[in-house]
Amino acid sequence: MLTRQVMIDGLKYIASGGFWLKNSHLPRLNHPVPDDFMGLCVATNADPATDAYVLAQLQTLGVKRVRLDMSDDDARPYQERFLRSLLDAGLAVTLHVVQPFEAARNMRSPAVQSAWAEFLSALLQTHATRIAALEIGNTINRKKWAGYDMPGFMLAWQIAYDLARQHRVTVVGPNIQDFEPLYNISLLKTLGQDRRLPDVHSNNLFVERIVEPELADFRIFKHKWTRILKFNLIKKARLLQKVGDDMGVPVMVSPVAFWAIYRIKRRFPDGAQKQADYVTRYFTLLAASGVLQQANWGAFICHREGLIDDGLHDAEYPALERVAYYKAADGDVARYQPNPSFAAFKTASHWLNGAQYMAPVCTGQGLEIHQLSQNGQTVHIAWTLNGQCALLNQIYTPHSLQQAQLFNRDGEALASLNMLTESPAYLVWPSADQVVLRTTRPSLSGTVIHAHIAGLQYFPIEEGDWRGMILAKDAAQAQQLWRAWHPETLQPPAKTAALRHARNAIWSLPDPRDPTQQVTVKKPVRMYWHKTLLDRHKPSKAKRSWNGAMELLRRGVGTAMPLAYIEHANDPSLRRNFYICAFVAHQFALSKAFLAFRQGDSHFEGLSAETLYHAFARFCLHMHNSGIYFRDFSGGNILVQRQGEQLEFVLIDTARLHATPTATMIKQRLADLTRALHKLHWEGRKQFLQMYLGMTGRRLQWQFLMPFVVYDCKVWLKRTIGRKGLRKLLRYLKARFV
Repeated sequence: MLTRQVMIDGLKYIASGGFWLKNSHLPRLNHPVPDDFMGLCVATNADPATDAYVLAQLQTLGVKRVRLDMSDDDARPYQERFLRSLLDAGLAVTLHVVQPFEAARNMRSPAVQSAWAEFLSALLQTHATRIAALEIGNTINRKKWAGYDMPGFMLAWQIAYDLARQHRVTVVGPNIQDFEPLYNISLLKTLGQDRRLPDVHSNNLFVERIVEPELADFRIFKHKWTRILKFNLIKKARLLQKVGDDMGVPVMVSPVAFWAIYRIKRRFPDGAQKQADYVTRYFTLLAASGVLQQANWGAFICHREGLIDDGLHDAEYPALERVAYYKAADGDVARYQPNPSFAAFKTASHWLNGAQYMAPVCTGQGLEIHQLSQNGQTVHIAWTLNGQCALLNQIYTPHSLQQAQLFNRDGEALASLNMLTESPAYLVWPSADQVVLRTTRPSLSGTVIHAHIAGLQYFPIEEGDWRGMILAKDAAQAQQLWRAWHPETLQPPAKTAALRHARNAIWSLPDPRDPTQQVTVKKPVRMYWHKTLLDRHKPSKAKRSWNGAMELLRRGVGTAMPLAYIEHANDPSLRRNFYICAFVAHQFALSKAFLAFRQGDSHFEGLSAETLYHAFARFCLHMHNSGIYFRDFSGGNILVQRQGEQLEFVLIDTARLHATPTATMIKQRLADLTRALHKLHWEGRKQFLQMYLGMTGRRLQWQFLMPFVVYDCKVWLKRTIGRKGLRKLLRYLKARFV
């Protein structure tokens, strides 16, 4: 479909300045959000009970507008039955007509053209006066989904458009998938020359592969241009609307978009909760763009992307993507269960539909706060990027917070709220003059959190010059932990009683919540002079340890559960800080196993080398695919828990970790592995690397071994002429001559 003409038309438009739109990455100010802005893509099946179920759920959500796919195939009888039910219920229906795949591939055939015309003519004769619009086009820039080539699509469009005009039906199209504006430019230009422009320009504004709705799209010009060009969701929407406006179609909609739970789970274990977060964040940003008349979520019922889970599995997913053709709501209605995103959609539509978008209080810096006016009330929809948080008392004045009604993402009233997280919150005031900010530039706290730990909450510490965070089940437990771990009384024991006492003191304490359990405390006790200078503007060691552990936890990588970090706000020594985590019961550290294999053992603790290599390779692959570059990945920091042949790996000493939204690059992966495998013999290293690289689709080649050679040399130099070597020499001289 990316023909020579498409490329020429698109590049000419861009070269002539068509894509120039100042500050297009920012929301438009003071504009209305349509009353039916948020809609759904719906479907049914052969069971009439499904019709009733869907209608009841739509009523619960308060949805006024839906999109229904219909094709001339075996699903048509129940699709038409459902269409009548939707119309009788008073819903505005956009009817999306879809040609069967084989028919689309053979559109140049007169017989196929005749069948397409007969299908459309029958539909329009029956329903033209009742439907809201007819949508033509089917992800046409995805030939493997739609089946069309360019001439075939133009024939299909011509037939459908002419029939729609005869019946005076609003035409929506051409339904481009993702942000590929060359297609929008060329198709609208061609349709304009043919005098068959749609009334409404449609483009599926997908951003799920960018990981988060707010992030700029790194796929357009790769990572190094991402921050400069700022192709975020708002910019994409505004540029596409400008294309339509320039071509004579100023009205734009997004017919379908979603986040698939299974795709989210590739990086985050709490896929259903993240999908619910993204529902609110995605629609709020689209509303903020000010250029979309409508935006739909779809499919409504599906185990992958639906607001309602159909109870099925991936093996039962249809061959054709539902974004191209949502043929049916599969499964049995008795097994349907709402996902968390169901309540999130309901709450977002309540506050967004029919609102007046005023302005962003904060946007684009990891913290999003958007102000709307709804029924005379002032509403702030607020959230952070994944893993971040912002303290409310540093954004709003105490009196302003006292006047606000607080709601969580799912619309539940909150008695109090101390921070904003990746899970959106709503702050509602009776009037705008009750909103008073502490600062004109609200910012993140710099503390990383995992927003979806069941049964636990975060409690900021602010007492005198002490700052930090405690993780507890409620405020009473947080106070109990603060009293037990107050930094004025929390002092490291003697070296003989500590687990470690070098640059850092590490020791165990009874858990205040359960004296039979232990917690681990870490405190810096010695800082080299150059570190005191270089680390002065970095977060404290305790905060870095907390942040690293939280990054692992929220990405589903094993680590000791963080419980608290405490730091002194004015500490030039950089030693007045504490990190506290749960004690990790384990069978052995990985370094011990690798040393045993190096010394000739074929098994360690009853485990064969091959079994351990394979399990560890899978763990490393998950960690790196989740965007973790650990940077201190030594065998002593990798603890192994074993239940029979099942192995789990837990990481400790997390202060140096780097985390990114996308998968770790191969250079950083190898840097981690050189440390982890340092005590393993070369044969074992090669065997492990063959497993790990094979899982990434690579083969073991000499360039993958060079980082290990370099790291071995680095360690040897450090031990012979570095600090360790110097200490060894002094010990030798002392023993020899003193």
